[in-house]
Amino acid sequence: MSNGYVKLDMAFVPGDKRQLITSLCILLSIGFAATTLVNYYVSKATIRESIIASELPLTSDNLYSEIQKDLIRPLFVASTMASNTFLRDWIIAGERDVEKIIKYLREIKQRYGAFTSFFISERTRIYYQTDGVLKKVQENEPRDAWYFRVRGIETPYEISFDPDFANQDVLTTFINFRVFDYDDRYIGVAGIGIAVDTIRGLIDKYQKLYRCKVYFFDRKDGALLFSSGARVGGATIRNVEGLGVLGDRIMEQGAGSYQYQSAGRDYLLNVRLISEFDWYLLVERAEDDALTGIRNTLYLNLAISIIISAIVLLATSFTINRYQGRLEEMATTDKLTGLANRQAFDLLMPQAISESRRSQTPLLAIMIDIDRFKEVNDGYGHLAGDSVLKQVANVLKATLRQSDLVCRWGGEEFLVVLKVPVDSDRKPLAEKIRSAVEHGTFRHADTVIHVTISLGIAAYIDGETPEQLIARADKALYEAKARGRNQVRSADESPSST
Repeated sequence: MSNGYVKLDMAFVPGDKRQLITSLCILLSIGFAATTLVNYYVSKATIRESIIASELPLTSDNLYSEIQKDLIRPLFVASTMASNTFLRDWIIAGERDVEKIIKYLREIKQRYGAFTSFFISERTRIYYQTDGVLKKVQENEPRDAWYFRVRGIETPYEISFDPDFANQDVLTTFINFRVFDYDDRYIGVAGIGIAVDTIRGLIDKYQKLYRCKVYFFDRKDGALLFSSGARVGGATIRNVEGLGVLGDRIMEQGAGSYQYQSAGRDYLLNVRLISEFDWYLLVERAEDDALTGIRNTLYLNLAISIIISAIVLLATSFTINRYQGRLEEMATTDKLTGLANRQAFDLLMPQAISESRRSQTPLLAIMIDIDRFKEVNDGYGHLAGDSVLKQVANVLKATLRQSDLVCRWGGEEFLVVLKVPVDSDRKPLAEKIRSAVEHGTFRHADTVIHVTISLGIAAYIDGETPEQLIARADKALYEAKARGRNQVRSADESPSST
């Protein structure tokens, strides 16, 4: 017997182990495979929904923020030029001192990073730009047709794509704002130009940053304005490869989410209107590209599942052999005090009786109860009560031998079962336990709690059951309680007259 580890006869036979390992192998394989595949298809559906509902719209929003910085800002600059008091005052004053307007245009270009900036006077028809006077616009000159078109528009500005005569005919996006004097009379056109190659460079930047394909289409006729993934020049939303299947639908329905298939691949698309330019921004992503990660994860998970299954099976086999005793100990040990519990007593008591008979050594049972334990709980709290139980258990273990069985019987009761010499007086041992507790120091936090115990002892009588032995010790304990507590009573003594 021991007040610590209790060994139980519960070992698996080899056949049971093999059956268990085989069953675990099958269950783990099925479980891992099913979980991995289910996760793959659920993740696939979730990613698809996430791309449609969140990722592409969010990418579109982020792109719009980039566009505001890169493209809409020039629109704001051109608008500011059209309402600039210096420009209007200079025109009204008769366009004297040309260097002033040239300096102003050059500063606009440099400050805002424009490709060009310009002003054309309605009174003189002179085309001013950053390098000086370019020319006079004429109605019969095809290259000047845009100016006379802008004169008649009803909107404040127009965006056009034309070669820049001042810069070797580089294809340029011009933002043309109509300028009015203080009496709201039309006096010319001012604006800035952005090289088309600059916008293409921005699109390349967007595509690398957001890992998607980006298109700009004219809202009015669906003309493809900018893209690095499709041919520009005569292309429209209806004839871009792959995307063309949605052309009419996009032009009819406008902004929103779309899906289409091309060359056996699925594509997801978000369309947004950039109202400032009257352009459609299209953000496209191939679904297969988005699934590459989880497909690789599927293969990785399957490999990991195989490795984990092997490790689990090895660990299971090792655990069964090595930690079986530890599990049995946990099942037979009181969690609070670390003593054996009643289950351990039920297992060990028949063994102790058998050994007592074989060795002709008397067996003694001592039932112990902490006096007025309810007052400890009520006065100091249940945590203090738990602390007292643990400390009393430590006193019992320190007072008794390693071979003696010490159990927490329940609540504040403990049971000790031990062998004693033949014809020895049994009470001194119990008195030793009582005195050790009475004179022990029990602390909880900074509080010292005085603790005493009452004990009832009974010697085993040949032929009686463990329950009968415990019942006699328990009766002696109650006799000790009835006589005033903090004392030892034996089942052999006459009962109290009270």
